[in-house]
Formats: sequence, structure tokens, C-alpha cells
Amino acid sequence: MPNRIEPIHPEPTLPGAKVVISNAPKVRLATVWLGGCSGCHMSFLDLDEKLLDLAELADLVYSPIADIKEFPHNVDVALVEGAICNNDHLELARQVRERSKIVVSFGDCAVTGNVPSLRNALGLDDVLTNVYHEGPGKAPHGSADHVMPQLLPKVLPLHQVVQVDVFLPGCPPSPERIWAAVSSLIVGDAVILEPAMRTFG
Repeated sequence: MPNRIEPIHPEPTLPGAKVVISNAPKVRLATVWLGGCSGCHMSFLDLDEKLLDLAELADLVYSPIADIKEFPHNVDVALVEGAICNNDHLELARQVRERSKIVVSFGDCAVTGNVPSLRNALGLDDVLTNVYHEGPGKAPHGSADHVMPQLLPKVLPLHQVVQVDVFLPGCPPSPERIWAAVSSLIVGDAVILEPAMRTFG
């Protein structure tokens, strides 16, 4: 990760103090959407004007809100939303871990499995039968051409598949909670959340 980056809006000590922006390279930030509702990404967008501050410190190199197809190498911080539900999620999660210095389990689905894991109480065939029983055709089981990913037998939280460095709970995490974590990570500080920011739901 780059050396510590100076804050872009330091507390001025004198009236008229100028904002100083470091010449250090920007942090390479990625956000990933696996099995979830995208609520965590909506909350990320609710950072509002803080997104401008973030853009001064970090380059968004991969995200569902950007048209980037391949997860890049040399990512500094990756926020991963959602549980591991199918073989595409599994492959991408492993790629994220291999190519990222810090992996953040972003939101309750990534941290615990949350709503997507409710299907774990049923067998996979039972789930597919119940969902597709009333409709025409057979229940899908994935395809050899990888157009439709194969569901895993059980939905898993991110840390059961790859090593996770930071857990950021919430359904979704509030913009304040996201900013507390991301603003610490991009300057190389440890993430220390207040107790009220460590809750689920």
C-alpha cells in the first residue's frame, strides 16, 4: 500500500490555511458485488460529497458502478459485498483475495451469509424445485458454457472462502460507518469502529 497519504481537508491551524494534497500515488480501491441485494453499494453511493474527497485519495479500479470487466491486479483495498452463492462468486472471491492487499467483508451478507444463506436450511434440489415448480421447463443447474453459474450446495460468508482482513457489518452499513472504515484504510490506519458501528442489521 502507498505510504500514508495526507488528509485532503486538514484542520487549518491558521485562518486562510491552504489545503495540501500529497503527491503520493493514489490508493487503488475496488468494490465487488457477489450474492446480495446491492444495498451496501447504494449506501456507499450515499457518501454523497465525501465521494469527492475519496476520489482525491483513491482510484476506483473495479466496481459494479463502473464498466470494468476484469478484476485488476495490485488492488490496495477491496470492499466485497454479498455472500458466496455460486461458482462465479467463488472464483471471483479467490481472485479478489489473490490480487488485493486488504479485503473487507462489506455488509452482513458478506460477514454472515445473512438473507442469501436462508436457503441453507433446505437442500439445493428442494430450493430449485420450489422456485421453478410452478413454471415451465426444468430447474436450472448451471451450464457447461458458464453462461449461467452453478449454485453451490450451501451459501457461505466470505471468510469461509478466503482470508478477510476487516469486517464491516450492517444491512447495509450506514454511510458514516463506511466512511469511518474506508477513510482509515486509504490512509493506512487500522479500522477502529465505535461500538454503535459494530452492530448487525
